[in-house]
Amino acid sequence: MANYRICLIEGDGIGHEVIPAARRVLDAAGFDAEYVHAEAGYEYYLDHGTSVPQATYDAVENTHATLFGAATSPSGEKPAGFFGAIRHLRQKYGLYANVRPTKTRPVPGAYENVDLVIVRENTQGLYVEQERRYGDTAIADTVITKDASERIGRFAAELAMKRSKRLTVVHKSNVLPVTQGLFMNTILDHTRTVEGLNTSTMIVDNAAMQLVRNPQQFDVLVMTNMFGDILSDLAAGLVGGLGIAASGNVGDQFGIFESVHGSAPDIAGQGVANPTATILAAVLMLDHLGDHETARRLDQAVNKVLVEGPRTRDLGGTAGTQEFTDAVIKALA
Repeated sequence: MANYRICLIEGDGIGHEVIPAARRVLDAAGFDAEYVHAEAGYEYYLDHGTSVPQATYDAVENTHATLFGAATSPSGEKPAGFFGAIRHLRQKYGLYANVRPTKTRPVPGAYENVDLVIVRENTQGLYVEQERRYGDTAIADTVITKDASERIGRFAAELAMKRSKRLTVVHKSNVLPVTQGLFMNTILDHTRTVEGLNTSTMIVDNAAMQLVRNPQQFDVLVMTNMFGDILSDLAAGLVGGLGIAASGNVGDQFGIFESVHGSAPDIAGQGVANPTATILAAVLMLDHLGDHETARRLDQAVNKVLVEGPRTRDLGGTAGTQEFTDAVIKALA
């Protein structure tokens, strides 16, 4: 019997290419797992009228962790009955911490010596998707609770204490003192009880500028949902782009790990998608499961290929998905 059971959800678009690539690499690394394949996303909705079937819930709930590929969310007015698969799974399973590491990789144009983590509250804020329209006026609710703010603050503080003991609370309480003020002050109340933790605050627009000008000043940053979504993509741009950006959605019981990029329908099916982000999401999953040795080996293999090549075309090379994956497997050996 395998040590782990892992749910694989390819999702949409290039998810059908990068998830199989990540599985090949995990197998080559000697990760002892049984895989359960499940479906979710916009493509599944178009065929079946729902974004996530019951079989997928069963798979997530009966495995140790889930590796998710990519999801399409159509812009504008959503089709009747459609909901974003990954956002829905975050809500359903209480995956309150979205963890997005940003670390310098050996790729062209990357900033040097960047090593930070954005911790994003994953269940509230504007992403509760409570919108309504009255004629020409549209209103969206933002939901911030003390309990959820304390929970994400505790998570971020614990992570910071394992690293350099520096935490930055990113906010907009100067304009939104009720909602953003509750978030910021709740976290500050908690961090005052954490001996040795150096906590600071920063307004979100300044944080955006500082990330571009001097990202090395940051270690762990914690913020509400939309700010985290935006700033983590900005941070990814500092170190090579979304093609190498991975994230984890973590709760008290379940974990779903995914690439940050979208489904990239313009290149889907062409065999040119960069699987690095999904492979690095698998690294985060391995660390979450406690298999730190395999995680480090896999991370080092990715870096070796990024240095020596071949690189995919988004990183200045010509390699396709399979060629890059083959090179990572060779590097593992």
